[in-house]
Amino acid sequence: MQFRQLGKTDITVSALCLGTMTWGEQNSQSEGIAQIDRAKEYGVNFIDTAEMYPVPPRAETYTKTEQIIGEYFKQRGDRADWVLASKIAGPGNGIDYIRDGQLRHNRQHIREAVDSSLKRLQTDWIDLYQLHWPERPTNFFGQLDYKHQESQFTAFEETLDALAEQVKAGKIRHVGLSNETPWGTMEFLKLAESRNLPRCVSIQNPYSLLNRTFEIGLAEVAIREQCGLLAYSPLAFGMLSGKYENGARPADARLTLFSRFARYSNPQAVTACSRYVALAKEHGLDPAQMALAFVTARPFVTSNIIGATTMEQLESNLASSELTLSSEVMEGIQAIHTAQPNPAP
Repeated sequence: MQFRQLGKTDITVSALCLGTMTWGEQNSQSEGIAQIDRAKEYGVNFIDTAEMYPVPPRAETYTKTEQIIGEYFKQRGDRADWVLASKIAGPGNGIDYIRDGQLRHNRQHIREAVDSSLKRLQTDWIDLYQLHWPERPTNFFGQLDYKHQESQFTAFEETLDALAEQVKAGKIRHVGLSNETPWGTMEFLKLAESRNLPRCVSIQNPYSLLNRTFEIGLAEVAIREQCGLLAYSPLAFGMLSGKYENGARPADARLTLFSRFARYSNPQAVTACSRYVALAKEHGLDPAQMALAFVTARPFVTSNIIGATTMEQLESNLASSELTLSSEVMEGIQAIHTAQPNPAP
């Protein structure tokens, strides 16, 4: 397993990060704990969660994912072996049951969110605490066409001040962004430098063969500012594994269970996906491993967040870390991307 520096910190994280958003919905506690055990055995030291998980979010399951991770730490006693990342939710998205809708990134809500996560995770600290999505209306979760809206949102300086208090208290070590734009990222970085506030060390945004929009405005920021990408949905909710080819809907698969997840299954994405799957098979590769290896190797990626609902999927995802794509495969990927760029942003 390769390890990479997290921003400008002294922390190194595995090139693969264990994602957890299915735990408490598609996966039981015992299955989640088994996944952590196996990932650690393979060399993974990085685990990502969020107060809002599991996904799809529901009032009945909210908090379950962090509780499962907390139970793991209680049973194994190896908290210090892990780089643990979690996130505070933002407003909207039908999750008003979290803190009774108190979802601003201000001092009070950040303090309450951190304390609640620490309790569920059964730990004294979170290594990386991220803003799950912007408080302001902007283009994220698949929206590309920015439509400006005047709105009231917590000043970035207040947010960083509040996070600084949590760092000073020893409850979090570092801060990061998620689903953020180039403007937002640079504003946070600029304020951190000018006001001596915590500097964002990472940005967790979607990135896959079906969505390379990160390259347009944020890849240069990630490299020059040492604020690397934690890539989520690298398999586009499993589309790039090939299991949904020809309209297939395997039992218990995410897109079979939850019709709301249409982000990666529009007609253009389906067509592009078939081409990527065919390319992998042409070169004797597993389609999912090819898609993951592509993401992991990108120079602006700090860690690639893998998620699995079965141990078989997890084993395949972990093994992708040993795959180096040939120049012929990379040329084939670029040809498909050029013909049909970013069909599922």
